[in-house]
Amino acid sequence: MPQVTTGALILQVFEYGETSRILRLLTVAHGVQSAIAKGARRPRSQFAGVMEPFAEGMATLYIKESRDLQTLAGFELTRSRQALGRDLIRFAGASLLSEIVLRTVGVEPNPELFESVTTALDRVEAADSAATETVVLSEAWRLVASLGFAPGIDECLDCAREIDAGEEVSFDYAAGGVRCDDCARGAPGRRIPGRALAALRDMLLGVDVQLDRTQGHWWLLERFLDHHVLEGSPLRSFAFLSDALATSSCPD
Repeated sequence: MPQVTTGALILQVFEYGETSRILRLLTVAHGVQSAIAKGARRPRSQFAGVMEPFAEGMATLYIKESRDLQTLAGFELTRSRQALGRDLIRFAGASLLSEIVLRTVGVEPNPELFESVTTALDRVEAADSAATETVVLSEAWRLVASLGFAPGIDECLDCAREIDAGEEVSFDYAAGGVRCDDCARGAPGRRIPGRALAALRDMLLGVDVQLDRTQGHWWLLERFLDHHVLEGSPLRSFAFLSDALATSSCPD
């Protein structure tokens, strides 16, 4: 069984048995892997204090391609991202990004994706409190684009006319793109103001945006993912994030 050492990001952690943990990892060299950290819950374990979601480091793994569960031999922590766990919206947002990765990424190496995901988590962790929701939304759309699932918003689905900057369009999430006014008559879709379309374009490109309203953008993201990426099986983290946002908006 070969031993490999690779950059790794912990996406999820589960307790296993009385002393161990199972990790879902995004790695630089081997994509998404599940690994058991034997004895990780023991007080004197080498893994004590480092096996937390969104922690990043160098993982040493025993990998056997015929197995779904690998063995974690070591983990050298380089970034803990503990601030994500101290804020409900940040944690829920990071969980959303992690779940998207877990539902879409295989075992193939993708260093660019690894860098994109870790950068997204860093941006969520560092965001001002008032801007956290917008940053999470932006990074989710940017991740969708990085994975190759970006909606078509630069030209009309039917007539292929280029969509002008600031033009109001109809977004057909099932078809995966937008229609101009002439083609939208009688076709399914949701009206998108020009400023909202411009914001979506910026988010897909990784450009910082400021949003006064986010509800419509979450609606589009959730339904687009559900139809084109998740095959009708919704992300649990969407409900978690929705509850976190509702809690944060309630008066004390």
